[in-house]
Amino acid sequence: MSKRARAAKADTPATPTQVDVAVVGAGPSGMAMALLLARHGFSTALIAPAAMADDDRTTALLDSSVEMLRTLDLWDAIEPHTAALRHMRIVDGTGRLIRAPEVVFDASELDVPAFGYNIENRDLNRELAKACADTPELLRIEAKLSSLTPMGDRAELTTDAGETVIARIAIGADGRNSMVREAAGISVKDWRYPQSALVLTLEHGVPHHNHSTEFHTPSGPFTLVPLKGRKSSLVCVVSPEDADRLAALDDEALARELERRAASVLGKMTVVGKRQIYPLGGLTARTVAANRCALVGEAAHVFPPIGAQGLNLGLRDVAALGEVLVTAQKRGEDIGSGAVLQAYERARRPDIATRTTAVDLLNRSLLSDLLPVQALRSVGLYLAGRISPLRKLMMREGIAPVMARPRLMRGLTLR
Repeated sequence: MSKRARAAKADTPATPTQVDVAVVGAGPSGMAMALLLARHGFSTALIAPAAMADDDRTTALLDSSVEMLRTLDLWDAIEPHTAALRHMRIVDGTGRLIRAPEVVFDASELDVPAFGYNIENRDLNRELAKACADTPELLRIEAKLSSLTPMGDRAELTTDAGETVIARIAIGADGRNSMVREAAGISVKDWRYPQSALVLTLEHGVPHHNHSTEFHTPSGPFTLVPLKGRKSSLVCVVSPEDADRLAALDDEALARELERRAASVLGKMTVVGKRQIYPLGGLTARTVAANRCALVGEAAHVFPPIGAQGLNLGLRDVAALGEVLVTAQKRGEDIGSGAVLQAYERARRPDIATRTTAVDLLNRSLLSDLLPVQALRSVGLYLAGRISPLRKLMMREGIAPVMARPRLMRGLTLR
């Protein structure tokens, strides 16, 4: 905890803390947002309890996200904890009448060393937290937001430790149940799927050779993503009842069942670490910016863990908002004004809408028993496997949509 954060817990300051930007939420999106702005000259406060140290989930950072982290001088510390994703394999395991052929996407076709890099969240959070602590322009307040009041020319935030922060703009990176979003009066579209994701880490007897393998099953994707050594992260999407049943098995029985579902592609499996279950659903905010507030990450959009899209979409929010705010600051504009917030909304709406819709349709297509739906999915994968330009287009768009890729994700600095 920083000295400033300790002071916030020890006593209530006589005067509010004034900053350009207050970022609420210390997940990867929140810490990346705070670091980006602090390193571009904004006085920045990051308000949240300490980052989670025991998060057993993993994140696949796609190439465009890696480019942003590299441009911000963060990648060198993160890379040693990662495993490269050089090949992405899709296997139709639905067992239905109409099935798609197996398709393998290879990063070398795009002349990149890897589609991305998989990392355990605890390692990613730790390295980003270190970078926050080492950034003098960044004020880290380890407390929970208790209230936020948008005003005409500022946003006023109060923590549960009694500290008041006044900012020109408040950025919500505080997840699905965002207090920032609620304070800004932004409504959401919220939906649920009849699925839960069982998430855990496996050790296995056969090397993964940097292959990510995704089995499409009638209940959802069963995805193995490489980690360092002979380890892979698993996201197994099944019915809530099946998720509970699997989680209740002892380690040996669970490993045997997962090896069966994986067709032994990685040999004998051993469960390591704890099991986590997440009910699946989706959410999109009506707008990503209003009333002196902007949203990034899961405060703005949530969807199933398919194709490593979640955090990467959130990091595109971060890069785009950073670009908008830096541009506004250099023009002498009010960074929390309606015009600046509208510019961020225009920059992000097409990417969020298309990505959310695509993931939702793919997930629902796996759950559907309708033959036309199965045929469309199968034909799409067949064409992707046979037509090189289409396959390359799908790979490029999977990494990040070309038309929505901010400057930081193209290796360019912010002007």
